Formats: sequence, structure tokens, C-alpha cells
Amino acid sequence: MAPEYAMQGHFSVKSDVFSFGVLVLEIVTGKKNSFRNGNDIEHLLSHAWRNWREGTAQDMIDPVLSSGSATEMMRCIHIGLLCVQENVAGRPTMASVVLMLSSSSLTLQIPSQPAFFMNGSTYQSDLSSSMGHNSRVTESSLSESEAMIPLSENEVSITELYPR
Repeated sequence: MAPEYAMQGHFSVKSDVFSFGVLVLEIVTGKKNSFRNGNDIEHLLSHAWRNWREGTAQDMIDPVLSSGSATEMMRCIHIGLLCVQENVAGRPTMASVVLMLSSSSLTLQIPSQPAFFMNGSTYQSDLSSSMGHNSRVTESSLSESEAMIPLSENEVSITELYPR
């Protein structure tokens, strides 16, 4: 979901571009938007950005696609990262995306950090850092150590059962 829609309820043609970028990254990597990496939970956009920045983006390509062109796969990752930019104006239009995908001679811009970039990689540390310190999770589906994760500073929580 595009950040401008998730945070402010604003929807535009660039919201679809964001979703398309996530879809491209999911297809090329063979991973869901959030996936387990051992004991850690990885977020696809953070994972893709970190690998792109470190120059190891080729390692993200799904082994099932190994018979395809590595250059084309890298181009798809590049285009996917351009589509998931946090700033709406920084994202290409779908017409531009189609042109980028169909023309290998077209020079692509350098992507910047995507929306929803998360530095933490473990489920517990993500929850702990985004929540307060006093109340506790008590769901039976969590392990005993995870059940002690704090929820709020003041023992108050808000749950919207019917999203917008």
C-alpha cells in the first residue's frame, strides 16, 4: 500500500505505481512483502534497498529465474525500487515504467531509499521499538518470551475493528 494512502488516505495514479513496484520485487525475488529469514522477519523493501545499496542485489534474484538474463532481472529490481519511492513525485508514471521495461537502452535514474524502510530485522525488536513499555501481549499464539513484549506507555491501546 502506498505510503500516502496508508498515512493520509490520499490516492493517486502513483499509488498504483508503488504497488506495481512491490509486485515486481516480489516476483523477481520470489519473496513476500514480509518474509522470514531464519529467526528474523525481513521486509522486502528494506531487504531490496539494503542489497541494492551494498551492491549485492543480484543475490536477491529467485533461483527459479536463474535461466533468465541476470541483466534483465537487475533492471527489474532497479525499476521496482524506482516505483517504491516514498516521495510521490519521485516515482515514475506507469507509462514511463512500461517504457523502462521495454527499452534496455533507456538510462534509469538512481533510486533513493524506499518508503517503509525498516532498519530493525527481528520481529521482537520491531515490536519493542514501535511500542511502549508497560502493558504486555498475552495472545496464546506467541511464545512465552514473545508474550512479554510491551505494548503501551499508559496501559491504553486503540484497535480499529473497521478500517476506513
